[in-house]
Amino acid sequence: MPIAAWCLMFVTLMPVLVVGYAKSGGVYDNHNPRQGLDRLAAKKRRAYDAHLNCYEALPVFIAALFVAVWTEGPQTMVDGLAIGFVLFRVLYVLAYITNQATLRSAVWSLAYLCAIGLFISSFWAPV
Repeated sequence: MPIAAWCLMFVTLMPVLVVGYAKSGGVYDNHNPRQGLDRLAAKKRRAYDAHLNCYEALPVFIAALFVAVWTEGPQTMVDGLAIGFVLFRVLYVLAYITNQATLRSAVWSLAYLCAIGLFISSFWAPV
């Protein structure tokens, strides 16, 4: 299985992993999950918000990876951009949770550029 496919699986699991952290510690009320958000500590609330952003980023990555594979972008480039996307998204979540807004915006932009790179990777495919 190509590295990019493993990256896709990880990005798909990220929201679940991040919300697991947000819910840990016993304050989260799973009977009323949306009402319980106000009782979360600031760090856990930011983790919950990062969890939502993971879902928001997922369609972009899926579409970009689909286009890269469909248009036969070079596999090493596709894999590298997929790894970059994953690493920047992990850094994004960490920056979000630790309240580092400037870093969070910077790594969000870098992850987005990796997705754009996937969309246009076929330009570097051999003819």
